[in-house]
Amino acid sequence: KMKNNSMLNEFILLGLTSSWELEIFFFVIFFLAYTSIMVGNSLIIIMVIFDSHLHSTPMYFLLANLSFLDMTLSTVTVPKMITDFFREKKIISLWGCMAQMFFLHFLGGSEMTLLIFMAVDRYVAICKPLHYTTIMSHRTLIGFVLLSWAVGFVHTMSQMAFTINLPFCGPNVVDNVFCDLPLVIKLACTDTYVLDLLVIADSGLLSLICFILLFVSYTVILITVQRRSSGGLSKAMSTLSAHITVVTLFFGPCIFIYASPFSSFSVDKFLSVFYSVITPLLNPIIYTLRNQEMKAAMIRLQNQHVGSRQTL
Repeated sequence: KMKNNSMLNEFILLGLTSSWELEIFFFVIFFLAYTSIMVGNSLIIIMVIFDSHLHSTPMYFLLANLSFLDMTLSTVTVPKMITDFFREKKIISLWGCMAQMFFLHFLGGSEMTLLIFMAVDRYVAICKPLHYTTIMSHRTLIGFVLLSWAVGFVHTMSQMAFTINLPFCGPNVVDNVFCDLPLVIKLACTDTYVLDLLVIADSGLLSLICFILLFVSYTVILITVQRRSSGGLSKAMSTLSAHITVVTLFFGPCIFIYASPFSSFSVDKFLSVFYSVITPLLNPIIYTLRNQEMKAAMIRLQNQHVGSRQTL
């Protein structure tokens, strides 16, 4: 009974800064960033749903699912981060902390897998264009999305199944803007060496392996295009540059955070912010401002809206 009474039921997040002026500044920046994330990614989803051309294109179907994952991933962390700027003591409950970690790795694992499927889509579109519609059928796309969610669920459960039963009875200060496995595990009142290795093997190696697979796949695509046509290389680079940018920005912080040895590395809170705020923000910017088909779809939707208003 005494042991149960000494168990922690909340954690304290240190946040980004203790300066009131900087907290006001960060509040404005992150509020605008979160608003842009929701509006930008929602716009992509709306375009794909209501534009018949985008809706029937496999790449944009996968892109809409990527936008949904980005929106949800940011919602898990950013609203709490924003409201904490006005709190002197940034507290999160034990189960709130566990929920954050569960959804972070669930959505992160799903997004990693989905990015690989998007690379497969680009490989088939560029290297096997005559078989594109046959290979990337609607059934295949549904299978890709379901498999990405399944991988994310297995990924998070393989770690959370051990984390959720850890005893927390000592320090409860998390030096970050949200809960994540490396720092929370260190606060447990038991030896977590094996669990530390599990997180490195699970999250760190998964990030590294997925990044290597994506790098190899894009390299194969570019080599194949170069052998077939020197003029097609510039067009392929233009198509793939957006995907390569998103992959680099997404996996860079993940690899740095989770693949580093626990004995000599503390999670960098600024990389955590980059992972949960900046990457989902850049995603719609890269895929809308640089994408001619998305711009054309926005114009078509706007013209339809104006036409329907004039009819009324």
